[in-house]
This record gives sequence, structure tokens and C-alpha cells, in this order.
Amino acid sequence: MNPIFLSGLLGGVGGLTRGVIGLLKVLALKRRIIWYYWLITALISVIIGVFTGLVFNFDPRLSLLAGYAGTDILEGIYKSFKTEKVIMKE
Repeated sequence: MNPIFLSGLLGGVGGLTRGVIGLLKVLALKRRIIWYYWLITALISVIIGVFTGLVFNFDPRLSLLAGYAGTDILEGIYKSFKTEKVIMKE
């Protein structure tokens, strides 16, 4: 199998795994699932996973991990900008 294709595939699987884990968290909290939103985020996770898997294609396991972690890093960045900043004046 082509190593570049394998790296992209494993990165995509890592990204999809991240999406499925997010779905399991929502199910555990017994919240309503917005399937359209989940499908969009899962697709974006796969795309990000493919690209990060291609960048870190030194080992197939690393490509899989990069696909998972790439989406997790972007989620952390999003959450850091989403929170409200509090400015205290003296």
C-alpha cells in the first residue's frame, strides 16, 4: 500500500475517532444530538486528520495519533477564543 495514502487514511481515521468520542460524551450526558452539526464536525475532523496524518507520516501510528490530536488542538484553540475575557479596571 502507498505510504502517503496510508498516512492520510490513518489520519482520517484518527479524526473520525475524535468525532465519535465527542458523540459518546454527548450520549453520556443524555443531551439532544444535533445530527447535522455532528456530521459536519465529523467531516471536518476527518479532513483535518488526513492533513495532519500526511504531515506526520514518519510512522503509521503517529499518523493515527496526529489525526486525533490535530482536531483536539483546534478544538482547544476555538474554546480559548470563545470564552469571554474579563478586564478589570482600577
